[in-house]
Amino acid sequence: MTSQEIWVYAEKHLGIIQPVTYQLITKANAIANGKKVIVILFEATDNNLEDSIKEYGPDEIVVVKDDRLKDAADSEIAFLMAELANRRQPNSILFGATVVGRSIAPRLQAKLNTGLTSDCLNLSFDGELLVQTKPSYGDNIMCEIICPDHRPQMASVRPNTFVATKVSDKSVIVTEITDLPFKVADRIKVMEETPLLSKSDSIANAERVIALGRGAVDDKVIAMAEELARKLGSKIGVTRPLTDHPKFSGDDQIGQSGNTIAPKLLINLGIHGAVQYTTGIEHAELVISVDKDPEAPIFKHSDYSYVGDSADFLKGFLKVVQ
Repeated sequence: MTSQEIWVYAEKHLGIIQPVTYQLITKANAIANGKKVIVILFEATDNNLEDSIKEYGPDEIVVVKDDRLKDAADSEIAFLMAELANRRQPNSILFGATVVGRSIAPRLQAKLNTGLTSDCLNLSFDGELLVQTKPSYGDNIMCEIICPDHRPQMASVRPNTFVATKVSDKSVIVTEITDLPFKVADRIKVMEETPLLSKSDSIANAERVIALGRGAVDDKVIAMAEELARKLGSKIGVTRPLTDHPKFSGDDQIGQSGNTIAPKLLINLGIHGAVQYTTGIEHAELVISVDKDPEAPIFKHSDYSYVGDSADFLKGFLKVVQ
């Protein structure tokens, strides 16, 4: 029988719980309506990451400890989650729509023979049904997806879609699991781990972002933007048309069909401001935008605006930050 549990997979990077985990806990708390919010954490025996998770107020943290989890492959994590899910029969399981989440979630889906909706922008419950909202048809409409016949219901959510909120007055149960079988992925060996040069593992977690649109596709502009990014410690993101450029890919895209970002500083260069893009920057703190068109919609979403050429703006900015 399915339990009344909403699971959140605790994603970590270089020993740090990723912000999307806290965002999902906050959303799960908001929609639980009597269901229990359970965080599933896999860690080595010498780690103690559950303390930071407690601050966001889940009902329970299930900690699976094993020294082999230090360098565990995604397939090994999926196997452990499937074993745990078969024991506890959760109603729903939530992942971040990150590189890690997009690797583990479909593996788990296949093992549990259930459904998975990826890249959701909203979640709600209709009784026992998890209503999963995501863009479709080239981002032109929002569709609601349900999984009425199979459990658990599974969804991944883009980072920064929800705002994380700490909870100060909630008692959190910590349950440690040490008896799960471990299926070793013999074909995979971790030879070396190289930390990323940036503190953020993706554009979704970056504190500073320089975004390029059609008006900044010139090679000289891109080169200056890269130089500014190095000086500011920024990530470079792009609108959908620039994902075809040799230097960029879908991982760099901002917007409905890309990443939702929440940097402290966002500089938009040559971006007109279609709704498909602005949906992805709603949580940015300080927004500076550059466009030749004084009526460009992007200026309505900006704290500071510069009407003019992106190359001229970058030349002046680079002089300031020398």
